[in-house]
Amino acid sequence: MKDQPGWCRADSDEPRGFTVRVFVTGATGYIGSAVVRELLEAGHQVVGLARSDTAAAALSAAGVDAHRGDLEDLDSLRAGAVAADGVIFAANKHVSETTDSTVRAKVELNAVEAIGSELEGTGKPFAVTSGVIGRTPGRLLTEETPDDPNTITALRLPVEKSVIAMGERGVRSSSIRLAPTVHGHGDTRGFISALIGIARATGGSAFVGDGSNRWPSVHRRDAAALYRLAVESAPAGTRLHAVAEEGVPFRDIAEAIGRQLKLPAVSVTAEEASRHFSFLAPFVSIDNPTSNALTRERLGWKPEAPALIPDLDEGHYFND
Repeated sequence: MKDQPGWCRADSDEPRGFTVRVFVTGATGYIGSAVVRELLEAGHQVVGLARSDTAAAALSAAGVDAHRGDLEDLDSLRAGAVAADGVIFAANKHVSETTDSTVRAKVELNAVEAIGSELEGTGKPFAVTSGVIGRTPGRLLTEETPDDPNTITALRLPVEKSVIAMGERGVRSSSIRLAPTVHGHGDTRGFISALIGIARATGGSAFVGDGSNRWPSVHRRDAAALYRLAVESAPAGTRLHAVAEEGVPFRDIAEAIGRQLKLPAVSVTAEEASRHFSFLAPFVSIDNPTSNALTRERLGWKPEAPALIPDLDEGHYFND
């Protein structure tokens, strides 16, 4: 297959000062908006999926062309993909609270496969959001670790499997596995913000047991840079880890939150965790160390933004 015009191969020494048109779903979200800025700063053109007039106006104000539609409008997704040189799927239908989780997962799978079908045989890049949390509890997760379906990962694995398989059908596909803590300014709905809200509501910043279980993390800016690198040069069928820190002890996270809120960091038992953490209970005791070695090697990705604890210590998460 010939290389797609405008893109350079991952093993190429060609300069990357080229401009291409990238279609981004989730372009106004926490991750997607950072990706859009990263692409624009690199000189690329961006088209963002907009499901409302408000979203379209926000994209226009950012210098982005708006493409009307949503994840359930498959014709709109196909049209956006056909007209672009590459696609980034940064939407998060799966975390919506409006429908059953199985239904949400199916909507996401249908959307990804609709886009992928339009990209087959083109060599165009297609970077799709995934995650690392819960994949191999207690064991180091690498980009090549075999999938181990469980209650946390099962619903999303079909999406990643579909994306990786596209690499055999002429799509330069990549699955970007985000750390559970994608931190930074503007984070109002992620795990860290939820933990802060729980600490405020309960009067204590808690961890389970001795809190030695580890959560990987990545700053929003570094994650956005990885999405850009993925569409520019990731090989087909690649798994990439958007993980800057392999694992931050959960106790350190709880203590950092406690310092800012002037609340005690307290240990809770596994039985107490479900009452204290509510919907986050299945995640807070997971030991989830994750390597980024192959991602760095493949794309030359170099996380440079503040790490999680220094970012928490800046205090911006705690401004009312």
